[in-house]
Amino acid sequence: MILTINCGSSSLKYQLYTTDLSEVVAKGLIARIGEDGSYSDHKAGGRGEKVELPVPDHKTALELMLASLMHADYGVIDCPAAITAIGHRAVHGGDVFVDSVVVDDAVMAQLRACVGFAPLHNPCNIAGIEAAMRLFPGVPNIVVFDTAFHQTVPPEAHVYALPYALYAKSGIRKYGFHGTSCRYVSQATADLLNWPIEDMKMVICHLGNGVTLTAVDGGRSVDTSIGFGTFGGVPMGTRSGDFDPSIIFHLVNQLGMSLKDVETLCYHKSGLLGVSGVSNDMREVTTRAADGDERCRLAVEIFVYQIKKTIGAYAAAMNGLDALVFTAGIGENSAEIRTRICSGLGFLGVRIDEATNEVARDGYPNISAADASVATLVVPTDEERMIAMDTLRLTPDHLLTTPRGVSARGYEQARPL
Repeated sequence: MILTINCGSSSLKYQLYTTDLSEVVAKGLIARIGEDGSYSDHKAGGRGEKVELPVPDHKTALELMLASLMHADYGVIDCPAAITAIGHRAVHGGDVFVDSVVVDDAVMAQLRACVGFAPLHNPCNIAGIEAAMRLFPGVPNIVVFDTAFHQTVPPEAHVYALPYALYAKSGIRKYGFHGTSCRYVSQATADLLNWPIEDMKMVICHLGNGVTLTAVDGGRSVDTSIGFGTFGGVPMGTRSGDFDPSIIFHLVNQLGMSLKDVETLCYHKSGLLGVSGVSNDMREVTTRAADGDERCRLAVEIFVYQIKKTIGAYAAAMNGLDALVFTAGIGENSAEIRTRICSGLGFLGVRIDEATNEVARDGYPNISAADASVATLVVPTDEERMIAMDTLRLTPDHLLTTPRGVSARGYEQARPL
């Protein structure tokens, strides 16, 4: 059985697959790690349990995950040896990792060297891998990097116009994120349209609390909105998106803020939350905007405008556009935001059918109008399946066989997931 682990800064998501990836046997979320109100939510075939309990760190979170997978009532395995391979998400692989890799000492050393590129994310990714290696001794671990998909972005798009030595010696460049999601969604889009991905130009709009737009030409990332850190590009839930960097000097030199204060402002107090003054949740912001809250209305308009502008830029960069794709929390669930973004993109050939747009989550991914020359789709992302696919690809066949005498208890009952 293949286990996928996605360690965020304060959460851990996991899914357990059959070895052929045909079934999800169990899945769960451990949230608010290191915070008040932490909880574990585990599901297996219609059974499971959500409980609040202290989760001080990621090591404890993985121990809770294993306890849930082996639980007497809603567990699905008898012992850790039932897990034959583990796939992990890592946010940042620098320019070292251009593909997913099997973990060894050298890989762990390189991962630690990348911590400075993603200080909020990579440490918890590393903690998850280390904990998994202790809990599942001898089981191969595979790391899937969000940045790997964007290693095909050409130099003219990933090198900043700063002194070249900062790029050559210090690795300061655009890296891009949500690559695992983009890779899955771009191939799923080609499959849905029955169109060879090698012949397609598409823009993937990954719209959630974190937001990235990615230009995918022939199945390869050629530009993406988030750059060196994870607050650039278009505005997000609490992150600012791009702004004039001279503002930082003004905040420090004229308003007396520390660099730590500015970092907190850019990552945690900006975006939808910063403009609206209300929330980082698009659902609440759009509801209040409809009720006449002007700052919420402005927050939505800024969000939509910056996304629309980026789509146009990427169409120009690729010299065309065949598909516009929405995914992730906002992209998959907000018909209003999709309508607002697509409005005014008719010059590119983007036109949507409003009736289909309203029911896109009910099995109607293609929301294009009949006369549209660009296909517009809503494609649910599945980073966990992409991680599982790479884990299966990189694990030697002889290691994928469950040891004799080890059972996957409750498997038949868990199948309905």
